[in-house]
Amino acid sequence: QVQLVESGGGLVQPGGSLRLSCAASGFTFSRYWMYWVRQAPGKGLEWVSRISTGGYQSYYADSVKGRFTISRDNAKNTLYLQMNSLKSEDTAVYYCAKDQHSVYSGTYYYNGQGTQVTVSS
Repeated sequence: QVQLVESGGGLVQPGGSLRLSCAASGFTFSRYWMYWVRQAPGKGLEWVSRISTGGYQSYYADSVKGRFTISRDNAKNTLYLQMNSLKSEDTAVYYCAKDQHSVYSGTYYYNGQGTQVTVSS
């Protein structure tokens, strides 16, 4: 079955950096667009970024553009999110997700516990 296990979160000061990882299993990772989404306290789920199967196309929410970088290693079945210049409003639980289909659909599935990112001084 599909498993997505996030790691790398933590407490960081404003302006700091973190690198999130997501270990994927149970499906052919290289065939799926992958996503990062987040949920801040008391708010709904927010799409953060997505990356194409080969990693050549990536897209970002305006709120993180220029600060976050998504990448993937298909040989390791791992998705990454490099987060720089972190702000307090980036505080959230971050989840990785896979596209629901083997061609890009814009809809995604996630089932991990997520990883908590807290940006605070």
